Amino acid sequence: MRKVFTALLLALALALTIAGASMGADDVIRIGVFNCLTGQNAFGGQLELEGTQLAHKLNPEILGRKVELVVVDNKSDKVEAANAVTRLIENDKVNAIIGTYGSSLAMAGGEVAEKAGVPVIGTSCTNPLVTQGKRYYFRACFIDPFQGAGAATYAFKNLDFKRAATLVDVTNDYSVGLGAFFKQAYEKMGGEIVAELKYQSGDQDFTAQLTELISKKPDIVFLPAYFAEGAIVLKQARELGAEFRFIGADAMDNPEIVTLGGDAVEGFLHTTFAYDPSMENMNPVAAQFTAEWNKEHPDKAPNVNCALGYDCYVMLADAIARAGSAEPEKIRDALEGTKDLPTVTGMTTINATHDAEKEMGIVEIRNGKKTFLGLVKPEI
Repeated sequence: MRKVFTALLLALALALTIAGASMGADDVIRIGVFNCLTGQNAFGGQLELEGTQLAHKLNPEILGRKVELVVVDNKSDKVEAANAVTRLIENDKVNAIIGTYGSSLAMAGGEVAEKAGVPVIGTSCTNPLVTQGKRYYFRACFIDPFQGAGAATYAFKNLDFKRAATLVDVTNDYSVGLGAFFKQAYEKMGGEIVAELKYQSGDQDFTAQLTELISKKPDIVFLPAYFAEGAIVLKQARELGAEFRFIGADAMDNPEIVTLGGDAVEGFLHTTFAYDPSMENMNPVAAQFTAEWNKEHPDKAPNVNCALGYDCYVMLADAIARAGSAEPEKIRDALEGTKDLPTVTGMTTINATHDAEKEMGIVEIRNGKKTFLGLVKPEI
């Protein structure tokens, strides 16, 4: 009898242990993060992760439940992006996902999440195809037709430049799409595109393209590049004596651009989200984010990548709170209802195509520093 009783106690203890572990697992909300922490796009992905981690540190619980961030590196690679989302869903059993920098990576991971029925909020993946036809993919950023039109509007209307050219990375969906949207909007307003030149990711010598651009004499060149390559283009343009202006897009919004480009980036313009640490009259969420970021990273200035990573967490927390549940389907439904949510990058509303509707800003490099010039309303 003693042996039987002891065995029963052991079985009961084991059952309670398993039940406790199960209850503990159910009590934790797991948010996956897949971003490019190594590889070509690591500079942007790391900043976005740090923004998400800051938001999590400030708000570690939702609905009274602990939130766990599960981070996977997509290595700036499409196959790895799909693998990262698969791991988060199948192995880590996440309730929702944040990511990623790079539209092509978001598209690769999005197919996996769509089949599994797990909601994802994209950080800075601005290509329209990321959310096209998707029920479970959302994003915190505006999309490229809006951004390309914003750059064209600023060049044509604000700067009164009537002749423009484009210099596009033909191996990058982000760059190709933006180049096309800029051209469409610019010509619609009455501007002339005098040249459409191309390069490939990894190129280091842009002499041929820049020489041709100089011969075409545009007033401004639209350069939808990532900041590292963009800085090289700007330096070589300065060395060749180019007199036209350059305007880029959100992927050029990185604190390191001045370090890489030096004096050559002076006067460079780019579209961005409605946030920059240099802007006046920040909204309360942006002001809190900036203050907390500076405490956490005193030697590194914040930018829109950090802000968008932060905003994704805020959006998910809001959706889960409104849903009253961390079930993926209920989170998805709540995300669809996001309207006028205060975030770092302005009031955020999710529209019918799961894209964020928000304001656009313009930044210029002045005296070696980013200066937020104000907002621009794209003419589409």
